[in-house]
Amino acid sequence: MNAIPNIDRVSEQLFSYLVSGERRAARELVNALYNAGIAPETVAKDLFWPLLDSIAMMYRKDQITTLSHHYATRMLRMMVDQAQARYTTSESRNRRIALFCGPNETEELAGQMVADLLEADGYEVTFAGGGVANDEIREEIGQREPDVLLLFASSAKDAPFIRELIDTIRENGGHPDMQIVVGGGIFNRAPGLDEEIGADLSATSPRDLLERLVEDRTARNARWTATNSRARRVA
Repeated sequence: MNAIPNIDRVSEQLFSYLVSGERRAARELVNALYNAGIAPETVAKDLFWPLLDSIAMMYRKDQITTLSHHYATRMLRMMVDQAQARYTTSESRNRRIALFCGPNETEELAGQMVADLLEADGYEVTFAGGGVANDEIREEIGQREPDVLLLFASSAKDAPFIRELIDTIRENGGHPDMQIVVGGGIFNRAPGLDEEIGADLSATSPRDLLERLVEDRTARNARWTATNSRARRVA
């Protein structure tokens, strides 16, 4: 896939349009990228995601107003929806992912972006967004039995709920083969938090997540093959 030319300049320009609520200018800029042959998946991973991350950080630090934050997140959601309709769907990977996220607008949009990209990459995805109680999540994974439970969060306030959920799942031992994967701002800002709370894998971005899921699946398959081979030799 072609990279976005002059990515820093394009990102700066789109940021300006987003925080000032210039919808038409923002759409025209993004459409120009599509018309230049840039894949919508690349636009989402390399442009939308970093911008969303920056906007969330600046809002958290009171560097942009609530109005600018609302302009930007609503416009980004519109463009994420439009990009998703252009995605090329890959062959099924025969893996199910249950995705949940934190409750705020930024986390919901990040979760949606991740869900769209995972689905295009061949995964079967359910995405419930934020605000779902841990007992409901446990009940849902008990019924659907996903291969991966993916939890995206940007706020430090989400970490205790994620920890409690993972602890309960591990203690009950009902899903030994299910991967628990975490990602998002809080895990980027606190290195080692993923291991501390018992996650199997963490990712810093959608691109990182897609790559690491494939790498981890390959590694798991290799370990399974090696274990079975040794078992056959012993027998």
